[in-house]
Order: sequence, then C-alpha cells, then structure tokens
Amino acid sequence: MSKSISSIQPPLKFIPIRYNPLVLQITRWLIPFLIRFRTRPWLPAGILRVQPENAETLAQLYQQFQAGKIRLLLACRHPEVDDSACMLYMLSRVVPKVARQRGIALKRPIHAHFLYDRGMTLWAGNSLGWFFSRIGGVPVRRGKRLDRHALQTARELFADGKMPLAVAPEGGTNGHSGIVSPLEPGVAQMGFWCVEDLLKANRPETVFILPIAIQYRYVQPPWSKLDWLISKLEANSGLSVQSVPDSVDGQEEIFYQRLWRLAEHLMTEMEEFYRRFYHQNLPDIPNQELIDRLHRLLNTALQVAEQYFGVQSQGSFIDRCRRLEEAGWSYIYREDVADIDALPPLKRGLADWVAQEADLRMRHMRLVESFVAVTIDYIQEKPTVERFAETTLLIFDMMSRVGGGILPARPHLGWREAQITVGEPISVNERWSNYQAGRQAARQAVNDLTQDLQVALEKLIG
Repeated sequence: MSKSISSIQPPLKFIPIRYNPLVLQITRWLIPFLIRFRTRPWLPAGILRVQPENAETLAQLYQQFQAGKIRLLLACRHPEVDDSACMLYMLSRVVPKVARQRGIALKRPIHAHFLYDRGMTLWAGNSLGWFFSRIGGVPVRRGKRLDRHALQTARELFADGKMPLAVAPEGGTNGHSGIVSPLEPGVAQMGFWCVEDLLKANRPETVFILPIAIQYRYVQPPWSKLDWLISKLEANSGLSVQSVPDSVDGQEEIFYQRLWRLAEHLMTEMEEFYRRFYHQNLPDIPNQELIDRLHRLLNTALQVAEQYFGVQSQGSFIDRCRRLEEAGWSYIYREDVADIDALPPLKRGLADWVAQEADLRMRHMRLVESFVAVTIDYIQEKPTVERFAETTLLIFDMMSRVGGGILPARPHLGWREAQITVGEPISVNERWSNYQAGRQAARQAVNDLTQDLQVALEKLIG
C-alpha cells in the first residue's frame, strides 16, 4: 500500500490501452520466475507450480474464438493478488502445452485483455499502470457509479477485441480460497451487451462466459511458521504468547483456540476504541456470538467513515466499501481543481488538510475490506493449514493497518501450488430472449445469470 496521503493529488486519469507484443513476450518469458519470487527475490516462498484442471476446455474455446465462432469472457475467481500472475502462467504455458498434446491448433499469443482496479496503481506505483496498459489491461474505478470510459472500452474489447476478455466477477480479493464472495452483476451485463452488439452488426458469434476457479495449497504444511506468525500477533496485541511445539497431537485445536482468543481480544480493543474516541454505541451483550460482534464492529467502522463523507449506509459491506473508496478519492484526487500549483496558499493548505483527513477516514473502510468474507465456521468446516493461514494473514493485515495505515508485504509461510480449475462455458445467447422481454425481464436475466455463475464458481472450489 502507498504511503499516507499528506496533500491534495491530481485527478486519477483513465489509463488507455497501449498494447505492446514485445512487453507481453518478455513477461511470458519471465512469468515462471515472477510467480516464484514476486515480492521477495530469491526467497523460496512463492508459487512453486500451477496445477491445471480441465485446461483442454480452455484450449478448445480459444481455438473457436480465433476461428471467429465465439466471443469469450473468462470469469476468474480472485482470492488474492497472486491470481493474475498464475492466470498469465496458465495462458502462456499450460494452455499451449495442452493444445499441442491434444492436437488443437492455436495462434500465438494465447492471452486475454483484462480489467484491473485503478486503485492498484496507488499502492503499487504508476509503473504498474504502464505495465498493465502494455499487456492489455483496462483500469476500472470500482466505486464509481458508472465508469463510462472503462465500461465502454471493455464492451468494445468483448465484441471486437483480438483476444478474449478476463474479469474478476467478485470485484476484488477476499483472502479466502474456499469462499466465493457475492458476484457483482457487471459480468452478466457485459455478456448481454456483447450479444446485443453482435446482433446489431449481423455477426453470428456465440457469446460464452467461462467460470475459472483458483485455489492455493501449501506444498508442505507450514505449521511452525504459522506458530511464529500467531506468536508475533499475540505479542503485538498485548497478549501472552502461547507457542505450540512441533508435532503435537491435536495441534489444529490448539491453533484454533489461539486464533479465537486473539480475535476476541482484538474485538474488545476495537470496540473500546470506537466507543471512547468515536462515541459509538457498542453496548456489551452477554453471550453474544463472535461473528455478530464482528459484523457490528464492521458496521460501526463503516458508519464512522460514512458520517464524515456524507455517504448513506446502504447495501452490503462490499458495496459500502466501494462507495467510501470513491468518496475518499474525490476528496484527495480533486477533479474540480484545474491546477494544484496555482492555488493560493490558503486554499492549498485547506485542500491538503481535506486530503489528509480523507485518507485517515478511509482507513476505517480498509479495516472492513479485510474481513468482508470472514465466517465463524470457515476453519471449523475444514481445519486445514491453508484456512488457518488465510485467517491469520487477514488478522496480520488488520493489525498492520492499525499500526500505521501502510500495509507491508505479507510474511511468506512456505511454497504453495495454485490449482486452476476451468469450468463449463455458459452460453449467454441462450438467455437472450429473456433479456430482451422488457426492462424488468432484463434485470431478472442479469440476476439469474449472475447467480448461475456464482453457483458454477462455488462448485469448482468444492
């Protein structure tokens, strides 16, 4: 994450596509190294291998796309930041190999245009925007009610692009390989728009949406490193450290109790923080479930930010986070200021003041972002080391944000493998008659397609 904001910033401009085959080719050469050492060069703790499942379906669909028979949107799960690199590896290495083995003729490059969050360039730097634009990326502002420039570009690429389009229908990461967040309706809507555009142009292609799931597993269970990380979090939160010796029978239960204890302690601290310093009404309720306390706390954190920005508390936690992000950006990246340097000192000082406070208020929303997918039974259902690690790393993110607002690189617990499972394509054309039966019918058709895609992705992660 970027450093704390201390002054007004120029507007966030749209970053147009400047596709460069050479940049893509260099990236394809480097991708095996990048997925292993993405954040810390020479540290053996990245993605050791990518395990594909049903990759032949993807190869066949690319062949049909290149033959002009179909238009294709890849609807990819997005549990964490490594997903994009893993999908690039899948397209550049796995699919061509499977195609050769199955005798499926494909033209190079096997790639896709993709949507990415415009906010990524704020914490990763402008160089990321330069890079993404050269390999076919389209930036979208998630909280903007209608990002016309991004949507129009994506619509044109879906109907006329020389490569398929890849989108994360969840809209952002949730930190859970085993939970699909509620999908946003944009993917389904783009599918119907594409059918409409093709019919207007008298083109015969069929429009497909392909669900693709990504899950991560540790090659060797990193219980000792997980013990180290939880111990660090216990100490940093003011709790006594309860280390777990290696190869102890029932260590999953011990780890579970430690995480539960840590979560309760953090909840109590944060509740008191909002009671005392933000004057929020958070009464103690005897025997209240921990998940209910968490949801109440998340709601309180969002309300604190919403009250400052004058944003209504409507929709899911994710919806509210998106609106707050856009509201905060409007205070920091000022589209109403033509020339920042031309502001008189008084106005510049006030603008800087507003930007600083907006950045601070947005931290309440950032805390919530980390926990939108957390459930009380995620670990209980499958007490795997992966689920323990995911939950612990979310707590690490939360404590890092509180400690200064800047999110450091996560500690790496060990080598992992990424399983990428390709589902069965969903035809949008088969639903077109329902979509064109009126405004209400169109809305229902979008909702139905979104729900079917949700179910398909959930089945792929088992």
